[in-house]
Amino acid sequence: MGQYRRVIAWVLAWCMPLVAMNHATAAQRPKRGMTFMDVLELRTVGDPALSPDGRWLLYTVTTLNWKEGKRFRDLFLVSTAGGPSRQLTFTTNKDEHSPAWSRDGTFFAFLSDREGSTQLYVMRPDGGEARRVTDHKDGVERFAFSRDGRWLAFTAGKEGERQLWLLPARFDAERPIPLTTHETGVLRWEWSPDSRLIYFTSPDSLDKLDRERREKKFDVRIVDQPKPPAHLWAVDIETKAVKRWTSGSEYSVAAFVISKDHRAIAFRGASTSRYATGEEAEVYRLDLATGAIERLTRNGVSEGTMSFSPDGAWLAFTAPDDFTYMRNLRIYLAPARGGSVREVETDFDGDVSLGFWSRDGKMIYFTEGVGVNAHLFAISVETGRVTQLTRERGVLSATFDEDTGWVLLTFTDPENPPDFYITTLDKVGQRSQWTRLTRANPQIEEIALGEYETIRWRSTDGQMVEGLLIKPVGYEPGRRYPLIVQLHGGPAAAYMNSFSGSYGTYVHVFAANGYAVFQPNYRGSSNYGERFKMQIAGDYFRQGYEDIMTGVDELIARGIADPEKLGMMGWSAGGHFSNWTLVQTDRFKAISTGAGAVNWISMYAQTDVQVPREFYFKGRPYENWDHYVAVSPIRYITRAKTPTLIHVGEADPRVPRPQSEELHMALKKLGVSTEFIIYPGMPHALTNPRYQLVKMVAEFQWFEKWIKGKEPWLDWKVLLDTLREETSKPEEPERR
Repeated sequence: MGQYRRVIAWVLAWCMPLVAMNHATAAQRPKRGMTFMDVLELRTVGDPALSPDGRWLLYTVTTLNWKEGKRFRDLFLVSTAGGPSRQLTFTTNKDEHSPAWSRDGTFFAFLSDREGSTQLYVMRPDGGEARRVTDHKDGVERFAFSRDGRWLAFTAGKEGERQLWLLPARFDAERPIPLTTHETGVLRWEWSPDSRLIYFTSPDSLDKLDRERREKKFDVRIVDQPKPPAHLWAVDIETKAVKRWTSGSEYSVAAFVISKDHRAIAFRGASTSRYATGEEAEVYRLDLATGAIERLTRNGVSEGTMSFSPDGAWLAFTAPDDFTYMRNLRIYLAPARGGSVREVETDFDGDVSLGFWSRDGKMIYFTEGVGVNAHLFAISVETGRVTQLTRERGVLSATFDEDTGWVLLTFTDPENPPDFYITTLDKVGQRSQWTRLTRANPQIEEIALGEYETIRWRSTDGQMVEGLLIKPVGYEPGRRYPLIVQLHGGPAAAYMNSFSGSYGTYVHVFAANGYAVFQPNYRGSSNYGERFKMQIAGDYFRQGYEDIMTGVDELIARGIADPEKLGMMGWSAGGHFSNWTLVQTDRFKAISTGAGAVNWISMYAQTDVQVPREFYFKGRPYENWDHYVAVSPIRYITRAKTPTLIHVGEADPRVPRPQSEELHMALKKLGVSTEFIIYPGMPHALTNPRYQLVKMVAEFQWFEKWIKGKEPWLDWKVLLDTLREETSKPEEPERR
């Protein structure tokens, strides 16, 4: 990774630390500060696949190819006993992903676009050349081995036309065997537990004229265009006979799960109304012996994950408590063979999700945030008693491998980006009993990081509020520092003790340049109980704003923050709150607001989701007009004084561009210093690395200009020279 850090001197000047970090041994090199390129070049692990004997883990590492301006994945292998990982594929500008082991563990399959369209390849874990086993013109979408290990099924074709194909798992057939010829294509699909059938969904009809007109570039979009319902089918592997299981216009089968005893299927039936929001979906149970279908829920909220117990006796699914929007998630149980639904009642004041079952079906394990950390919990399906199993400072998620009994953890903390660890259920609560499997970013050991501290303060209504303070590199107690207040999105989300490796926060770049960073979990945040999360409904900004500002005051009172050098930044809901702050106070020297709303009346129709607005603002705008106006920052825009940088994705459906245009125009007309950056083709988040770099550099320099008096605000030569430096490096020869 060292070769990627030869950026020009100007960028280094921005990014070098103010104070070198001392280490335990004098001979060790001083650490350097984090740069923008360090943030972008962080590697991520994903796609974990444990071998059937539990001895090996296949996974992917995603790396930025700056010349291509994209991120690509390669395959790695590591022993579950620990030890160094071994890279298996070397395609610097191609994507290798979705590895899966054969049932006997002698080889694995994966998807890759190394030779054009995405195709299926097989490879031995001891190395050697990967072998391509498909050659579909429009590429392979997904594949899965049958449970008995005899077959590999996959879907291939254009979107809307994909079909199921079959290959012997030993790949001794010359060509794949077609399983379906559905004119309307195959959507979701799963193997039956006995490996004899594949269940799949398919739309009831195909509008050939609509497809033809789009192919011939008559590609106008009809808003909320009606869609045919999708229904559940099954195809027999041996006979190729196809059977239909659901029909009608009452619902469209959106997702389904199969019980392990192959006696029942549960599915989520989505509304077929062209104006459906997703909240209208309900849970249904299908008896595979009789074909009887029973509707299990009748409510106005969207149910979540569905899962059958190991013995197939119970169906579990998640939904808000008492089926009330935004309340804590709860688990609901229904007998798989018929009977009413019951909620697993608990006094746990947080979301209870469906992670995985215990082998005896008495417990369900889940991960949940508590304040600034996330832990593994278990809930008794009989009593609702919740037991906390881990207590680490950091953020953890867990999956259970039924074949091997391993618990695979993904864990991150303020000093370490996410990596894989492995343990067993009886040892998961003992950090010393975890085996670390990956270390995707060893370069972090060379970088001086800002120190995280959890801080708590009392807000104006007496409520204790929590957040994170990231101190500058070389922090000196008693010295005041410029403070950047970062506001999270959601707002039902939270800042946590995870590694900051995002273009959205990049706190260690700020820390390397003498800034303190404050991340408050203001009212409306998750991880602090249901009341805390829901309290801003009908009073969206007031108390959350007070929480943020009292937190700033606390840091000033502690002698950490310089009251004359305050900045604020946020995206999405963080942008909403940044815009509200703009019209409430002039205490901040600069604000950077991304994808933020200013006019809730126009926003209601512009956004792709209305239900959250109706919750937070107690109705629709034409039912509660005065309140929508009262909480719209544009209503008070003449109060704005703070220099404001505005960001938005050109194709953002969640907080569309007109919201940012309203803010920019108003600030221009009022003579408030402002700049406006539109990121071409970007949705609600920025996915293009070049745009991520622009966002960080522009935002950082905005604060440097208005807080420290440095010029210029945005030097395009710096960005272009950085790009030239990165793209001029010789390419390494591609190895496979």
